[in-house]
Amino acid sequence: MSPDHPNQFALLGQRRFAPFFWTQFLGAANDNVFKFAFTLMVTYQLQLQWLEPKMAGLIIGALFILPYVLFSATSGQLADKHDKARLMQLVKSLEIAIMAIAAWGFYTANVPALLACVFLMGLHSTLFGPVKYAYLPQRLSERELTGGNGMVEMGTFVAILLGQLLGGVLVDEPLVGPQHVAWACLLLAILGRATAQAIPASPSTDPHLVINWNPVTETWRNLRLAREDVAVFRSLLGISWMWFFGAVFLSNFPAFAKEVLHGGPQVASLLLAVFSVGIGIGSLLCEMLSKRHVEIGLVPLGAIGMSVFAIDLHFAASGLPAAQPYGVSAFLAQPAHWRVLADLALLALFAGLYSVPMYALIQLRAKVTHRARIIAANNILNAIFMVASSVIAGAMLGAGLTIPQIFLAVGIANAVVAAYIFLIVPEYLLRFVAFLLTRLAYRFRIVNDQRIPTSGPAVLVSNHVSFVDAVLLMAASPRPIRFLMDHQIFRIPVLGWMFRLAKAIPIAPQKTDPATYEAAFAAARAVLADGEMVCIFPEGGITRDGSLQPFRGGVMKLVEGLPDMPVIPMALGNLWGSFFSRAEGGQAMVTPLRRGIWSRASLTVGEALRAAEISPEGLRDRVAGLLGTAASPAA
Repeated sequence: MSPDHPNQFALLGQRRFAPFFWTQFLGAANDNVFKFAFTLMVTYQLQLQWLEPKMAGLIIGALFILPYVLFSATSGQLADKHDKARLMQLVKSLEIAIMAIAAWGFYTANVPALLACVFLMGLHSTLFGPVKYAYLPQRLSERELTGGNGMVEMGTFVAILLGQLLGGVLVDEPLVGPQHVAWACLLLAILGRATAQAIPASPSTDPHLVINWNPVTETWRNLRLAREDVAVFRSLLGISWMWFFGAVFLSNFPAFAKEVLHGGPQVASLLLAVFSVGIGIGSLLCEMLSKRHVEIGLVPLGAIGMSVFAIDLHFAASGLPAAQPYGVSAFLAQPAHWRVLADLALLALFAGLYSVPMYALIQLRAKVTHRARIIAANNILNAIFMVASSVIAGAMLGAGLTIPQIFLAVGIANAVVAAYIFLIVPEYLLRFVAFLLTRLAYRFRIVNDQRIPTSGPAVLVSNHVSFVDAVLLMAASPRPIRFLMDHQIFRIPVLGWMFRLAKAIPIAPQKTDPATYEAAFAAARAVLADGEMVCIFPEGGITRDGSLQPFRGGVMKLVEGLPDMPVIPMALGNLWGSFFSRAEGGQAMVTPLRRGIWSRASLTVGEALRAAEISPEGLRDRVAGLLGTAASPAA
């Protein structure tokens, strides 16, 4: 990120982001003023035999997301084919018409009409979703993408919070509450259309696309398209699971507040406020923790926190004594209720850490011309998972389970699902290990990380100082790296398992094992042909005295016949003498805390060279220059 854009909040001062941000903010607020006011009206004010209070939230939630299943495939195509700014403006015009119908429904207490508007607002969000997430990578760089997504997620949940608070306060007014909700929804829709007008033009990424209006065949086509990139598709599944998880809590908050916590409508609003603030804080933390990169190492951390606090919420909410309905002040006066609120806040915070990097990963790696359709595939999966969430939660309630027991079941299921995802897509687990190493064991500073390409093949060349050099390079890169590594390192417990997960390519000296040597270079060249990055340590092994060793000719063999292949020299600094280096009698990993905890380490990235311009000696000189001297310890 350039110096004049110091952090994610600076985006709010720029036309490429601010009008879009406020448009989606107002839309999310309006959704929630409408839905939450309607839910509270059914739960607390109307007596409907055909719509029981404890089922109202589930039914309204299911109606809202049904259009995602039916129309996401079409909306993804529209977003890829047309200018995204114009499409957002049309969608916001549709919102005004829907809110006019809803206003009549609130004035006349016409529940069927309001249920129809729930479905139509779901259609509005279905059309807006692919445009929203495809717009961001079109306007933001890789270094801004996590921060931008964090701002959008924060804004969305703050809008949810404010919308639900406003909806709850307005609908609770005696006699005139529904009418006030009607006018608020209509006003928010008009304001959203006004901000959408200022969104800058965002040209089509596939103007010649022929729309397939059959939602069944196009949905199947989108899912197959998403499956072409394993990491992207598993991320889609991971996000969909997060929405399954979150929907269980959000749809049950009114009933949870009333039947378990013995609170009134204001307590339900308080729960949603705490949850929304937690999500917002977690989303904003992503940029700081990721150091302005797409850091999917945060995802396992988020999953752990989601399970821990969902499970604890069960114990915190179980066995609370019956009482007269609490207002907010009386509710907060009970010490036991603070544990419930803390669990909700932390659960939501970790959900923010979980979701933002996944969204950024999909935006970064999805094919540009198909990006909106990939987002549409994500929305389809989200909808399926959320409908399943409503059905399963409803069935569990019907079977006699309490709401805290449902929270417990979802917390345990989240741990199982997360473990499965991280084992079948080890990149998440590896980046989590790299994240912990570079935040806990080292204070890891990266210089000129923008020189690591975010797309296309490249050969990375680095000095070799420690047994965790590859892990540190993983942490510095915005996308996966395939490493050529000494075959003997695969025998080391834990590290060997981790490098196999990373699909590192074992290499042996040509004189001792020519077959493994040739196979390694064949595999590495195949990786480059697939458009991925390969890293090689030309010294041939980890330094034993801290100095930079001569570079061998393997890098020349790797780029043979590829004159335009980018070759990027890199220098790992200040690792010599740490626990993972051979600084003490040639032994590594013998003396814990050799340099204390959180010791300094660095990576400096040099400018890319054409393969036709390099030589082993020249590359060594480049790396030595990045280290500061050709003869000093390698770091």
